[in-house]
Order: sequence, then structure tokens, then C-alpha cells
Amino acid sequence: RLQGNGFFTFVATFTGPSGLNEAAFEGLLWSQLQKLHDNDASVSEWDASVSEDPDSPHFSWSFGGKAFFVVGLHPASSRFTRRFPFPTLVFNAHFQFEQLREAGKYERMQDVMRSRDTALQGTINPNLSDFGDASDARQYSGREVEGDWRCPFHARTGSALDEPETDTGGEIL
Repeated sequence: RLQGNGFFTFVATFTGPSGLNEAAFEGLLWSQLQKLHDNDASVSEWDASVSEDPDSPHFSWSFGGKAFFVVGLHPASSRFTRRFPFPTLVFNAHFQFEQLREAGKYERMQDVMRSRDTALQGTINPNLSDFGDASDARQYSGREVEGDWRCPFHARTGSALDEPETDTGGEIL
């Protein structure tokens, strides 16, 4: 259970599959998040502090009743800061970003991270946005998504729990 004033991150690293391009990794990322959600939806409510609609600018993925900002890492990422030897999903508790905002530290942290990203990559990540400006879902895989990109994730809440699960394709990472 996430409580207190600390910072909480869960990192899930997978041994494969290997050789994925950015689009394939993104497909598996959303397949994994969908399967986790489908298993969690019958026992946990969606975190009420965020939207369950992945197209909403107030969306964050929810598990165990808590919102998370998910960061996907893999060897073929076009962003240096998103490269890692193995497919990896990093789950950052959403509430810790709100705590940083309340403490007046979020903007400074964000500026430092974006400056370092620009120094390393030469450009700022084009998917970056502030929470509430665009859906966080656009940032999860690290791939530069098109303007008309649609998130393949579908939250199963309320009456949707009675519907059969949909297979989003791909295998579990």
C-alpha cells in the first residue's frame, strides 16, 4: 500500500522479447498494462483523482486504486534516456508528483530533467506535456506518437466489468 511522504517507484524488467522496434514495444507495453488492469479491475476501483479515459488530459493508468505514470524503456528507443538493455516498465506513483507541486519543487525538477534531456539528445522530447495539458498515455512508450494517435487501452469499470475481455494482441513482455 502506498502511503506516506516518500517517493515510490516500481520497476518491472523483462528478459524479452528482444529486437523490438518502437512500435512493437509500444504495442506490448499497452498489452501488458491492459492485462494487468483486466486482472485488477474486479478488485480495485480506478483512482478517482485521475481519468480512466486514455484520451483525457487527466488520464493516468490506475492499479490497486492508485494512479501511476508509466515509463517504458527498451534497447531500440529513439530517446537516449529511454534506452535500457531489456524491455522495462517503470511505475511512478502519481501522487508524488502532486506532492512535489504542493512543495513548490515540481517545476524545478521538471526544468532540470528537460535541460538534461536536451543536452543529451539535442532536442526536448516532443511528447512531453504537463499533466492536464494532454493525456499522459501519449508519453508512456517514449515513441513520438502522431497527432491522431489513439491509445489502445480500455478501462473496465462499472458495467464494462461484465463484458468479455478484449485481447489487445501481442504477448506479455
